[in-house]
Amino acid sequence: MTGQTYNPTGDYQPESTVEPPVIYAWPPRPMAALKYLLIDMMFPWNYLYIGLALICWTWFTPSMSSMASFEFGWLAALWLRNAVVLTLVAGGLHWWLYMRKRQDQEFKFHRRWMDTNNDKFLWGDQVRDNMFWCYVSGITIATGFEAVAYWLHANGQVISTGLTGNPLYLVACVYGVFFLGTMHFYLIHRFSHWPPLYRISHELHHRNVNTGPWTGISMHPIEHLLYFSSIALTWLIPVHPFIIVLISLWFIAGPAPSHCGFDYVRIGRFRFNTGDWFHQLHHQYFDLNYGNMLSPMDRLFGSWHNGSKDSLMAQKDRARARRKTRAGAVT
Repeated sequence: MTGQTYNPTGDYQPESTVEPPVIYAWPPRPMAALKYLLIDMMFPWNYLYIGLALICWTWFTPSMSSMASFEFGWLAALWLRNAVVLTLVAGGLHWWLYMRKRQDQEFKFHRRWMDTNNDKFLWGDQVRDNMFWCYVSGITIATGFEAVAYWLHANGQVISTGLTGNPLYLVACVYGVFFLGTMHFYLIHRFSHWPPLYRISHELHHRNVNTGPWTGISMHPIEHLLYFSSIALTWLIPVHPFIIVLISLWFIAGPAPSHCGFDYVRIGRFRFNTGDWFHQLHHQYFDLNYGNMLSPMDRLFGSWHNGSKDSLMAQKDRARARRKTRAGAVT
């Protein structure tokens, strides 16, 4: 376990703090920003999702003509395709990290493993609970949003752009999935922490302090409706249907690596960044880091915690000041 550091609880934490991406640096650093956009931001996961989206659009998405009316057959095919992708990504990470334990606890944020006897989870089992909410609610609601997008395209209600006719626009749409998606996530996540909504919905996701790959989209149906509403952007913006597949798969499978509970996955001599330390801090401390590193929203609204002690104390001071303000408003 060389190269690892530990916090006072004995859990692993990265050696460096979380800093905003170089694309937000001032003065600008063009070459570093280009490297970030092409490599750091994209490899390996976003390139994987783009590849999966191309495969799914080419071979595993029903023809557009068949989706002009809602029928069980193609809806079921979409649901199954999305479920398979989630199983490959989340299930693959779970198999390697938790079933085979191929790297034991190396780079694992928490020393504890997933709960198998805890009444706050269905059947007392954290993994089964997470999988239930992923498949029964998550995949179903995501597929519903995606199906409406295809139906609109099939009936000419939304303009479909070409896949090769305007490559610059296509690239802009791909990056738009990631940038607009992260901003959308910040907004709905911050809204989900509104106390009434948190109690009836978001609390289910936050039962997972010690997260795993299946935790990613383990959410209450209300939160799934908010979370996957990002797909509804394709109901309004002219895109190629491939972009619909990409945004759907990115929101379905993308949270699996970021919630996997490990900072890196090691395969032989190689290691790949997986766990999102920025979001892991949100699961630990709850009232900060609502978005992710790609979005500047937490920096703009003062909820950015970079993992250092000074930053944590600043966030605690912010929370205390907010509670005093609320108390004063009540009295």
